[in-house]
Amino acid sequence: MSSAPRHLATRRQVLAGSAATAASVAFTGAFTELFSGTAEARGHGGYGPLLPDPDGLLDLPKGFRYRVLSREGDQLRSGEGRVPSNHDGMAAFAGRHGRVHLVRNHENRESAKIAVPTIEGLTYDPMGKGGCTALELDGRGTVHGERVAIAGTAVNCAGGPTPWNTWLTCEETEDRAGTNGYTKDHGFIFEVDGADPRRTGAVPLTAMGRFQHEAIAVDPRNGIVYETEDAFEKPFGLFYRFLPEKPLGGTGSLRAGGALEAMRVPGVPDLSVIQETGASFDRIEWVPVPDPQAAETPIRLQDFGPKGITHAQKLEGCYWGGSSVYFVSSFAHSSEGSAADHFGQVWRYEPKRRRLTLVIVFGPDTDIQLPGESPDNICLAAGGGLMVCEDGGGAQHVLGVTRRGEVYAMARGRQNIGTAEDPEWGEFAGVTFSPDGGTMFVNCYTPGTTFAVTGPWH
Repeated sequence: MSSAPRHLATRRQVLAGSAATAASVAFTGAFTELFSGTAEARGHGGYGPLLPDPDGLLDLPKGFRYRVLSREGDQLRSGEGRVPSNHDGMAAFAGRHGRVHLVRNHENRESAKIAVPTIEGLTYDPMGKGGCTALELDGRGTVHGERVAIAGTAVNCAGGPTPWNTWLTCEETEDRAGTNGYTKDHGFIFEVDGADPRRTGAVPLTAMGRFQHEAIAVDPRNGIVYETEDAFEKPFGLFYRFLPEKPLGGTGSLRAGGALEAMRVPGVPDLSVIQETGASFDRIEWVPVPDPQAAETPIRLQDFGPKGITHAQKLEGCYWGGSSVYFVSSFAHSSEGSAADHFGQVWRYEPKRRRLTLVIVFGPDTDIQLPGESPDNICLAAGGGLMVCEDGGGAQHVLGVTRRGEVYAMARGRQNIGTAEDPEWGEFAGVTFSPDGGTMFVNCYTPGTTFAVTGPWH
């Protein structure tokens, strides 16, 4: 996430130098399958303008309110140490007696300000500063517990929930033992049980590949796991699927191993060249990964045969909706090695049809005062709708998107991490909803802050 190179010029800067006066529609495309349509049926594309927060933390529409659940540097309620830095991917799970368990990533590198405390039985590599913390909330949203869920990992960026209510946390690094002080190889996925972290421990799911992981989504019908790779240099990342030996078996099923494959779109070596929404490709191929452990060569550089493999820059968010998996390419820059340029894409893969479709294209045909570049974490709202964490230049927003492609600002970060003369705002990450759909949880990456947002959701 924040490790990615920034735009040389942001979308707003580009548009500010042009005569752009388009309406407030930030995306093109449609994705009817995902949404209930209740919001559109009532004629509401959003919740109205954002109102300035007098406390300078989070701007929200009228009728909405937030609660700060946790802040970087505070003491963990478990007494294990301080709340770590760099709040990133997150998911919410239903617990007993109406409780909610939040599992939150910390994308910490060796230079992190506050590391995840190392805990016996929950630590993979004592020199790794990343990991996850878990919060426990009651039915009224009051925090009753906060503790370490896994430690000793590195650069825990995003991940995704499983159908058996665990979190798969992803390391966005390929560093080996001996690099940056690490004592073990990194670049793996780990399973975390937010309700009982010791049940899952700190065991790398090595068969799922060693690469710069970003996010995952699980097909609830068969347990196949889809994975995105956010590689920072050309050749860029791949889109993978993992075929587990023991699908949908709960804890331990993914540890049993399986087969890792990478997606090939025939005739398309780089997804950035596809620019029109609705562009569709049938007969998508899945090619076995020669060496999932990348013992000698990173996976994206391995030999996939004479037909090659399909790459894409900045593969980020990944989620399951309806009968398809959706994944995000945050941007593509030809100046950095992509075949073409774009401000963000969302792709849909339909496993039954083996079909890949470009369903959303971001900017720049939007009003320059509105958000709409560099989509990152992404999720479905329980009541129908899409929420996107923006990770571009300038002001940072959580965006809502209707099924007609209308965009609206749901929240804006107000914590200035720059100066009065040159302000800068930390990106949003980890947007997710409570099991009952009544609360939106979201993180501010820097300074690490976890919010709970309630209000008149459609």
